[in-house]
Amino acid sequence: MKIYDQKGLPNPMRVRVAAAEKGLTERIEFVPVDVLGGEHKQPAYLAINPGGFVPVLELDDGRRIVECAAITEYLDHLTGAPTLTGRTPEERAEISMRQRQAEADALDAVAAYFHHATPGLPTDAGMETFPAWGEAQKRRAERAFEGFDALLRTRDHLAGAAFSVADITLAAALVFADFAKIEIPERLSALHAWRNRVTARPSFA
Repeated sequence: MKIYDQKGLPNPMRVRVAAAEKGLTERIEFVPVDVLGGEHKQPAYLAINPGGFVPVLELDDGRRIVECAAITEYLDHLTGAPTLTGRTPEERAEISMRQRQAEADALDAVAAYFHHATPGLPTDAGMETFPAWGEAQKRRAERAFEGFDALLRTRDHLAGAAFSVADITLAAALVFADFAKIEIPERLSALHAWRNRVTARPSFA
């Protein structure tokens, strides 16, 4: 298998952590894409993924899977029990719900703030930015962090007792928030404690 990505970005991080959790890293060839240099917008990469984003999982038969949730689900079911996406219908529903909340309310909101409201950030030619909307998305992310802190006061992980793809997604959102200089208040102690536990896992190394 091949994964096209740029190491260090939030979405590639989600896939790399999932691969490590499943013991699949050695079976994957990671193909670097210079996103910061604009390689993802060039014809050669657009032939791989017309959407122009990373990561992309390419299977041995040439089929390609895009979207982090789809890639991580594939990897989870490739070997062993589906420990990252749940076993029972109830677990799968809870994990899917919490991952979507972490993705939409935290990760995507931070990304929107970063791209639309970060002072001095260079943009693609012709790309419009909407700073007011970006600031609104920052507030959305901050509200989400409050909500996740409250939830994590009642459980060990985002979707319950077990580590899952929902935890991976929220951890990536917090990494991006650090990069975008969105402060996570110290009073959100449950969120900070959860982050310390999760990122201490070998897969995050």
